[in-house]
Amino acid sequence: MNEFSRPRRAFFPRQAPSYSGSHSAPQKREPPPGSDQWRTPWVQVKYFAYHPCMYRSMLRVASPDAKSGDLVHVYDKEGNPFGVALYNKEARVPLRVLAHGDIEANETLITSLVDRACDLRGEVLRLESTDAYRVVNSDADALSGLIVDRYADTLSIETHSLGMYLRLPQIIAQLHTRLGTSRQIVHVEPRIARMEDIRIRNDLSAPNVREVKICENGIRYAVNFEEGHKTGFFCDQRPNRLRLSQWVKDKRVLDLCCYTGGFALSAKLTGQAADVTAVDLDEKAIAQAKRNANLNQTRVNWVHADAFSYARQMQQNGEQWDVVILDPPKFMDDREAEDDGLRRYEDLNMLGISLLKTGGLLVTCSCSGLLSPAEFERMLIRAAHRRNRRLQFLDFTGPGCDHPVMSNCPESRYLKVAWARLF
Repeated sequence: MNEFSRPRRAFFPRQAPSYSGSHSAPQKREPPPGSDQWRTPWVQVKYFAYHPCMYRSMLRVASPDAKSGDLVHVYDKEGNPFGVALYNKEARVPLRVLAHGDIEANETLITSLVDRACDLRGEVLRLESTDAYRVVNSDADALSGLIVDRYADTLSIETHSLGMYLRLPQIIAQLHTRLGTSRQIVHVEPRIARMEDIRIRNDLSAPNVREVKICENGIRYAVNFEEGHKTGFFCDQRPNRLRLSQWVKDKRVLDLCCYTGGFALSAKLTGQAADVTAVDLDEKAIAQAKRNANLNQTRVNWVHADAFSYARQMQQNGEQWDVVILDPPKFMDDREAEDDGLRRYEDLNMLGISLLKTGGLLVTCSCSGLLSPAEFERMLIRAAHRRNRRLQFLDFTGPGCDHPVMSNCPESRYLKVAWARLF
């Protein structure tokens, strides 16, 4: 998958409400007047907010029978039904709202939401050009805390929620039935497991799920679950890889931060680029990229090197390319790293611009959810102007439609891709 390494995952709100005290549920209070008529278990909130993630400072009181992992009925401060959520009194995000309105909190809600996510990919989007795509995109599919990617017959599952983790056996069985898949690998980051009080079950992952081969737009890739970042492949760039291939025929292409070769192989095979050089610091990623090239019986100039150092050396050598692709890992993991991350993005783009011929195509990406599209564009403009060059922006794109964004969680639009010609 998220999810860094470059994880592609759902994000919390840009600024979480402040809170104090231990990781505990709302302070015990007297039940609100009339709550004896509420459906249990229940949680009452202080504020009216449609964002799916509700923090401890936003909660007023929970019913005595509300346990971590439960589906609960949510009531607003006036005592009106607000929706249904997954509850975890120990978590940083104790309430993950799945649906709004006066509805029953039962397991059929989860089933219907999983079915709806499958219907979008199978009946609406009809992703026929690939057997690798996102099936469930957390908050964007109203399944907060759950991410599922499909890779051929295998599901790669990541969860950030105790409630979702406890329901994985039922969800996995439902997905296999709907999708015709047969294996799964489940991943929970240790930090998330501690925050959510998740007790890891080793039996949730199928045995011996190490690698699977997929096909995207006619190109074959091997996805390695053991050595890659998350899954070793990023489905969200699929439409951008295809679009790149339409603009590189007979061109000389440089792919900095190539990872396992998605853009590089699309340029070479589908795009018929004359020459492709692909660079990455991750030795295992380069080895996987070479295996992917061998699967397709093609040659790419793979370089195991730091992208910054390699670009500076090529700058000194006077090398230039017709097309430069910059798809680095996430440089911003948290607010403390924001300034340093922005500088790294700007430095990398300045180097990429210096290696691009006049009139050449720059394809530059950011998967940092903390970097807004507007700040991403301003950073690119600064990088070009500091090199005394200008960019002619052709388009700004994001992930494929299998990575939707819900209106009540717009910050999950993490992937930004700028397409520009150099002047």
